[in-house]
Amino acid sequence: MPAILIDDPLDPRVAAFRDIRERDLTGRQGLFVAEGEVVLRVLASPASLCRPVAALIAERRLAALEDTLAALPPDAPVYSAAQPVLDGVAGFHLHRGILALGRKPASRPLEDVLAGVTEDAVVVLACGIGNHDNMGGIFRAAAAFGAGAVLLDDRCCDPFYRKAIRVSVGAVLRTPMAAGLDAAGAIDGLKAAGFRVLAMTPSSPAPLHLASRGGRTAIVLGAEGPGLPNQLLARCEPIGIPMSGGFDSLNVATAGAIALHHFTR
Repeated sequence: MPAILIDDPLDPRVAAFRDIRERDLTGRQGLFVAEGEVVLRVLASPASLCRPVAALIAERRLAALEDTLAALPPDAPVYSAAQPVLDGVAGFHLHRGILALGRKPASRPLEDVLAGVTEDAVVVLACGIGNHDNMGGIFRAAAAFGAGAVLLDDRCCDPFYRKAIRVSVGAVLRTPMAAGLDAAGAIDGLKAAGFRVLAMTPSSPAPLHLASRGGRTAIVLGAEGPGLPNQLLARCEPIGIPMSGGFDSLNVATAGAIALHHFTR
């Protein structure tokens, strides 16, 4: 289907893409906006757990994206606009020139997500992660090292926030997840499903590089600064990354990536 030309930023057909930054803060009732070529390719791929709804592409980018746009569902329209019109729709200069609208996957209970992973799966439980860069980084590492799922407690930010999706290079769109969990209940559920539950904390005397591998493993990550609350640490096996030079902590996404590498390799 040929792209539909949009020549007016107020065209109602692209209303869902309008004033992106402001609407990032208020939500889109089950939809999300994805930005950039890499993320669009993930959304259009068979690996995506999210359904594409529409795309809005700068005219200059259409030819290079022909194969990706052809992979979108027949009922997902592709709109095209000159750069000034595209900027008017978005509310800022969109130098990548690529936007897509997608539908979030249906929420899944913890038990359902864990039932779908293997007997030697490694999963991540994120607790209180409020920074969208860190959220995207956690999902990117989870995808890179083959984590079976990412689990989010009810204090985490929305992984489908546009920046989190972009930082994850689309991993948010293809990673099995359960969100809105009670952290203590999630830890208990992981144990009931046969997971060894390891809490990343710099205060642990048990070094990560000596931790045994194999079997179902859950890596619990807390927010930078406060870390994991004591009541959660008490439910887990604490583990840490030895450091030098007086440093006592790493960026949470970096720490998670190191732990994922250890337990998946």
